[in-house]
Amino acid sequence: MRNLHVKVLAAILILVGVGLCYYKVTRLGLPLFPTQQAEVWTVEARIEFKARRDSPVKVRLAIPRSPEGYTVVRESFVASSYGLTTEDDGLNRFAQWAVRKIRGWQVLYYRIQLARDPGRFRALSAGTATLNPPAFPEPMHSAVEAILTEVQKKSADAVTFSRQLLTRLNAASPDGNVILLRQDVQSPEDWARRVVDLLGAARIPARMIRVLILKDGVSHGDLAPWIAVHDGQEWLPLNPETGESGLPKESFIWQAGDGPVFEILGGKHGKVEYSISKQTEEMTLIAEQRARQMGSRLMEFSLFSLPIQTQNVYRILLLVPIGALLIVLLRNVIGVQTFGTFMPILIALAFRETELVWGLLLFMTLVALGLLMRFYLEYLKLLLVPRLASVLIIVIMLMVAVGLVSHKLGIDRGLSVALFPMVILAMTIERMSLVWEEMGPAAAFKQGFGSLLVAALGYLAMSSRYLGHLVFVFPELLLLVLAITLLIGRYTGYRLLELWRFRAAFRG
Repeated sequence: MRNLHVKVLAAILILVGVGLCYYKVTRLGLPLFPTQQAEVWTVEARIEFKARRDSPVKVRLAIPRSPEGYTVVRESFVASSYGLTTEDDGLNRFAQWAVRKIRGWQVLYYRIQLARDPGRFRALSAGTATLNPPAFPEPMHSAVEAILTEVQKKSADAVTFSRQLLTRLNAASPDGNVILLRQDVQSPEDWARRVVDLLGAARIPARMIRVLILKDGVSHGDLAPWIAVHDGQEWLPLNPETGESGLPKESFIWQAGDGPVFEILGGKHGKVEYSISKQTEEMTLIAEQRARQMGSRLMEFSLFSLPIQTQNVYRILLLVPIGALLIVLLRNVIGVQTFGTFMPILIALAFRETELVWGLLLFMTLVALGLLMRFYLEYLKLLLVPRLASVLIIVIMLMVAVGLVSHKLGIDRGLSVALFPMVILAMTIERMSLVWEEMGPAAAFKQGFGSLLVAALGYLAMSSRYLGHLVFVFPELLLLVLAITLLIGRYTGYRLLELWRFRAAFRG
């Protein structure tokens, strides 16, 4: 019955730990590997204009509103002497700079950093589906009617009608009706508006959208006009030049609607240019921003919310359960003998600062010297508590002596001997001397070697950058460590070293 209870408890712990980790990876985008990087696009909009002499100036710029498929990592506005406000009308966001008096040429900047978010795709937000059929003058009206009638016969719904219309309008050899519709078109934006008007004449809700296509190294970029068609349920983007569905792979909507991208009151000769660059950044930082935008409170209770100094403490502390599990495996499953239960892990923590080879040499030197002094104390026939206190004092004096001698010899690594836990060293010396007296030097060296082996393996495990990253970013994985420890706690079978020891009996 108890075995079943432990198994059920372990299963619950595993499910909770794995579930939380899966949510963080798939929804928040936290990385499983410490070196995992994400591409971050930096977009800068540069507004330049000339202010009228001693006149109030207001500049209004459309800025992205929750770009689909991207996480906003950072957003900043650069303009000295200007007041700044932002507003959101439900369709677009706007930044407005204002100043009472200023003169000469002015430059304002808006900068946004974006990272891909594969799990964040939703319907295109291009406003409500309203319909205002335009009026075309003759002879354009007749041309529109002829084109729409022909396209109507070759389509089944709003989307197929729109794509068929664009195919007809962008044909390599256009007919007279299409040529007539293209006569007064001066720019790609004019053409996108003309397509929207044609769709409106066919009673299909459509609007123009402005898209920023992300290309690394762009210095004087501009927004590309696109159209969005409503199919009765959602808005679908279409390329007005080709009729292809969707947006370019690396792009996002900067503004919905055909309103001006920027307006200037109190200035002239205004223009806006877009610069784009791409770099890489740690996925952990991006995941924090993504969690805030999603409204997830999970990251508020993560270790990243702690002060940096406290985070560094937990980065070490969270590795101790890994070392504890290693001890459980080596002692209960393999059968390695050690002095004490957690002494090797504490020594392994000291090895993190001294490094493994120097740590082993310093540890063996202190234990050997301390063991000699412990045998001398045994000759004095002291009581237990005074003897332990004496061993502790001797250990501290030996640590000081080793540090001074190594410093004089120019061996700076010897100074790290102070990082060893002195009480653990004293208890190790005491325990080793007792085993020596009761079971002989062979048993004492066997347990000493086992302790060093476990400490070395613990150092390797707790020095792993990958394990350190996992337990810090996903501390819920310690529930798996606890579950495995509980399951091993019910193991009563043979240990591997016992099987080797009694191999002759098994053969018989």
